[in-house]
Amino acid sequence: MHLDPNAASFTIYGGLIASGWHTGALFMRLLVHNLIAQTMSLGSPGMEELSWPAPVRPGDALTGQIEVLTTRLSNSRPMGIVRWRGQLRNQDGQLVMTAVGTNFFGLKPA
Repeated sequence: MHLDPNAASFTIYGGLIASGWHTGALFMRLLVHNLIAQTMSLGSPGMEELSWPAPVRPGDALTGQIEVLTTRLSNSRPMGIVRWRGQLRNQDGQLVMTAVGTNFFGLKPA
C-alpha cells in the first residue's frame, strides 16, 4: 500500500498512501524548521498522542499547525515546559495527522 500501486489498489485505501511514520517525519521536519531550530530547545520527554485519521496520498500538499496547550516553569531545572497539540492537513483541509507532545525550552535571561 506504500510502494506498489497494483498491490495498493486491493487495500482498504484503494491506492497508494504514505506511511503514517513518513507523515510523522514530515510533521517533525516542519516543527524543527519553523519552531525548534529558532529556540533554545532542550529536548522532549515524548509524545502523549499520535493519530492518522485520514491517509496521505501521492501529490497531497500538507500544512501544519501547532497550538500551545500549557506552559510552565520546571520545578527542578532552569527551563520551561510546553505541552502542545499539532495537526497536519492536506490541500482540502482534511485532517491527516494529530499529535500531542511536550518540549523543554531554555529560558531567556532576565
